[in-house]
Amino acid sequence: MRILILLLCSLFVSYLPAQVDLGYQLPHKDILDLADADFAPRFRMNDEATAGVLMYRSNFKTIEELSEEELRLAGLRINPKTNISSRTRYYYKIEVLDVSSGKASSVSGLPANARMANFTWSPDQKSMAFTVTELEGVSIWVVNIESKAATKLTKANVNANLRGFMAWMKDGQSILYRKVDDSATLIDNASTIPTGPTISENAGKKAQNRTYQDLLKNKTDESNFQHLATASIWKVGLDGKEMKWMDEGMYSSTSVSPDGKYILIGQIRKPFSYIVPYYRFPSSYDIYDSNGKLVKEFVDIPLAEDVPKGFMSCIEGPRRMSWRADKPATLVWAEALDEGDAEKEVEYRDVIQQMAAPFNQAPSELLKTINRYQYIEWSTDEMAICHDYWWNTRNTKSYAFNPSDLSQKPKTLIDRNYQDNYNDPGSFVTKTNEFGKDVIDLKDGHVFMIGDGYSDAGVFPFVDKLNLETGETERLYQADEKDKLENIYYAVDLEKGDFVSMMQSPKEYPNFYIRNIKDRSLKAITSFENPYKAMENVHKEVINYKREDGLDLSATLYLPAGYDQKSKEKLPMLLWAYPREFKDKSTAGQITSSPNEFTYFWYGSPVFWVNRGYAVLDDAAFPIVGEGDEEPNDSFREQLVGNAKAAIDAVDDLGFIDRERVGVGGHSYGAFMTANLLSHSNLFAAGIARSGAYNRTLTPFGFQAEERNYWEAPNIYYEMSPFMHADKMKTPLLLIHGEADNNSGTYPMQSERYFNALKGLGATVRLVMLPKESHGYAARASVMHVLWEQDQWLEKYVKNKNKETEQKP
Repeated sequence: MRILILLLCSLFVSYLPAQVDLGYQLPHKDILDLADADFAPRFRMNDEATAGVLMYRSNFKTIEELSEEELRLAGLRINPKTNISSRTRYYYKIEVLDVSSGKASSVSGLPANARMANFTWSPDQKSMAFTVTELEGVSIWVVNIESKAATKLTKANVNANLRGFMAWMKDGQSILYRKVDDSATLIDNASTIPTGPTISENAGKKAQNRTYQDLLKNKTDESNFQHLATASIWKVGLDGKEMKWMDEGMYSSTSVSPDGKYILIGQIRKPFSYIVPYYRFPSSYDIYDSNGKLVKEFVDIPLAEDVPKGFMSCIEGPRRMSWRADKPATLVWAEALDEGDAEKEVEYRDVIQQMAAPFNQAPSELLKTINRYQYIEWSTDEMAICHDYWWNTRNTKSYAFNPSDLSQKPKTLIDRNYQDNYNDPGSFVTKTNEFGKDVIDLKDGHVFMIGDGYSDAGVFPFVDKLNLETGETERLYQADEKDKLENIYYAVDLEKGDFVSMMQSPKEYPNFYIRNIKDRSLKAITSFENPYKAMENVHKEVINYKREDGLDLSATLYLPAGYDQKSKEKLPMLLWAYPREFKDKSTAGQITSSPNEFTYFWYGSPVFWVNRGYAVLDDAAFPIVGEGDEEPNDSFREQLVGNAKAAIDAVDDLGFIDRERVGVGGHSYGAFMTANLLSHSNLFAAGIARSGAYNRTLTPFGFQAEERNYWEAPNIYYEMSPFMHADKMKTPLLLIHGEADNNSGTYPMQSERYFNALKGLGATVRLVMLPKESHGYAARASVMHVLWEQDQWLEKYVKNKNKETEQKP
């Protein structure tokens, strides 16, 4: 009888149900309290640093909000009842801060339980517009900074489904906005009776596209997308009076010229596509005057399904249209000189063209770029700086040129590897010109630059003065705080030396200050409190170490509060990382972390577990390097394991951890990393993989930084796919995925199929699918449950690994 009972018990244990009936759980209090701590408000300050708006937002959405009706069409996720993105994060309270007094005042006139978003300054920064999502739709409101009063301008009939739905006019007294089209109704896909099959066809042209999600699938989707994208454009004044400005269309962008006399309008055209998102549908761009009268039909852009292969390939014809910030109304754009094909060898990749009002002359050439055009920063009639870049070589160039004298050859100011943080000269200091636009502040042939100041010694931001003629620089200011981190944002008054800075430390929440770079004085603007008092005694440091091939690596190490580093008690450790690709070892080994950076807590942070008695190694450097003709992924697995071993060795050499009790985790590409590490090494006790992709043959036309397709590099796709090596998995793995993941390549099927493979091969694995969640997790119920799942997994398979082993018969 005893033998029979034991057999029955063993059968019960061996055949647990495939699914676990479990509601949402809450994590341990040490984690819960940190996760629930209120965020400080976000702060939007005016250019003069005299006033700003404090915006308060909840840490999470509710699961009820995520469960509202949602249509997924052409790469968009729309709430069809309210006509705004169903994934919008809302603010529930705003205040106006007077910088001189430090006083924050409440805003009057707001509705109860307001759901606010889309904040945008008026051109004169006397007002700020925003949207309020009501039960039946979206309305536009404005808060007056001086009176601190909010006013509703429109009914709840705004169409906020596509970007650029709201634009201030130049006078700051009126706004162009899109109004919902009520002339059509949505079609219910589920109740529609098909009239025939859905057919796609290709006439021999290559169309190598990423695995986009939420695409159109049939004629019903097409009809619903057209309905939700269609709107009329209206002009509403700050007094609430409005007039129709333009008839119905599928408007995708609205850009007002610096002088306010012209508006560039983008519209989506047909035919739609079932393999690319809406922003690659056919489109047109036309110029109108401020009264809505057509001035010029500028360009028609065809459907972009068959762009040549390669990250640096692009469409032919005009692209990246924008207004010159230094002129009243001059349109600028780029056109490819290589037919948009990155594989073609040419002297110049792009030509930059311009056309001035009244737009009745032929375009004129400004300059040509060696790499792919990125953007232009304007300054004066005689000086502007153009930036380009080339992903394959990680090269970026910046050219100073004279827009008024094209006979002068552009001068290359910057020619560098954009991943080389140590030699980054910074960004140009700007000022506001007569049109209210940001332009480079040019003084006596000099420009000024704000740099991050990354170095082997730490992070020390700076302000430099650059002579455009000689190329010589003069250091005007460099931060020298040893126990704090400073970030310099922009100049308030360059003559006086006043800049907006942010100061922070591990115990001090980031706050804004006015930094005078001449006398080095500081004046506080905000005084946000640290919401994570429980973390104040946690030890934090950046450690440096080497990979076996000599590559320099770094990571941020956290040790529990009260941990005695001299006694060297052996702690369990959680390692968290995200692989990044580089084309040379010198940049791959650079340190961009600071021990003085404040530690934020968010749903994906591994640092929660330092409060559970773990050593945590966060943001561990996981460079994947491919120099010369070698691509980084040619040795992906070997470098991945080498990075992990070096990280564990470094902390083990300090004497702080039990290397038999180390867990590893990551999100998205970090999840892909985790699955590969568990499949191809014996370094870890358990792993956590969230929202990852595990079978690269399901992303056959490239993924992450891999531009080769599957048929060009089948061995790479096979070797890098954990799914193909599921039989090698001998380590407990927790898989977590949002059921509504819309990130390219990481659709939920990736985790579902990988789980089935691991289960079929007898691995220890758990799959948690989160209802309604996307690639990142938003609802409090979901986030708390994820933290609970991770905590349970780490406690069982990492912290108490030896106990589990001892209990086995």
